[in-house]
Amino acid sequence: MEKLELSHYKTLVAKLPLLKKEIAKVIVGQQEAIDEILISLLASGHCLLEGVPGLAKTLMVKTMSEALHMSFKRIQFTPDLMPGDIVGTEILEEDHETGRKFFKFNQGPVFANVVLADEINRTPPKTQAALLEAMQEKSVTYGGTNYELPGPFLIIATQNPIEQAGTYPLPEAQLDRFLLYIKLSYPGEQEELDILKGTTGSFKANVNRVLADIEIVELQKLTRQVHISDDLIQWINKLVRATRPDGSPSDFVKEWCDWGAGPRAGQALVLCAKARAVLNERFAVIPEDIQTLAYPVLRHRIAMNFRAEAENISTDQVIDQLLRTVKN
Repeated sequence: MEKLELSHYKTLVAKLPLLKKEIAKVIVGQQEAIDEILISLLASGHCLLEGVPGLAKTLMVKTMSEALHMSFKRIQFTPDLMPGDIVGTEILEEDHETGRKFFKFNQGPVFANVVLADEINRTPPKTQAALLEAMQEKSVTYGGTNYELPGPFLIIATQNPIEQAGTYPLPEAQLDRFLLYIKLSYPGEQEELDILKGTTGSFKANVNRVLADIEIVELQKLTRQVHISDDLIQWINKLVRATRPDGSPSDFVKEWCDWGAGPRAGQALVLCAKARAVLNERFAVIPEDIQTLAYPVLRHRIAMNFRAEAENISTDQVIDQLLRTVKN
């Protein structure tokens, strides 16, 4: 990077702590989840957010989009939702001057910078698949015509971990397209007390816009320029390959896993580590970036066997074991 560019990028990066402060005006706690959503945005990926009802998932995403000056749309996924309800549909219109009738494409809610796919596992696979092209290609095709989605583009899907009746588990192919699988936990005692005090009165926080959409695009370009050493890339490669039962150096993996992460997981971990460096105002990746992000990057890319499920062995336990045994 040239000196002028570096100075410009430093100015942009310095706005990221201000962004988190604006979000914190509305969202109490959940700092780890907020960081991971922002990392997903900086790495130009999408994330799956899992948490019980009432943890402010929707409010968190909406507040972030307000602070980023980005358009926001929410799609409530239900069993009767159709693909056209997501991507849009053609409607018949008439030219009043000529009387000629024609079809016009009406854009669906996926045409926004930030799209919240609420309770994505409550809709059938056919409708879930409508998001696949949008997530991968950042465009949708309707009637043979390709429509570009606005940039930056981020899909945040949510699911409820406790109610599985009437749900449609996400196929592995779609799960793998989510850069991060983020798990929300309950707030701490003091945080919950602050929530009760701050949300039951008449005061409403005013969220200021910190970054424009064009600045986010610049930060996404910067993320790819962040330095990562060959040693750290080699460590990421070893970690990802160690998740696969065939040839894994870990007996823990061989005992509890059916199959492991593919090459896309390694790409995701490199990009997310770079994004975390940017979020922490650094221009180089450190081992802590990889250790922290190994969990949300890998947890949805490792399949546990029946024995593991019966004994409540989680993917996070597998990742924890790998981080201890696969050394840098």
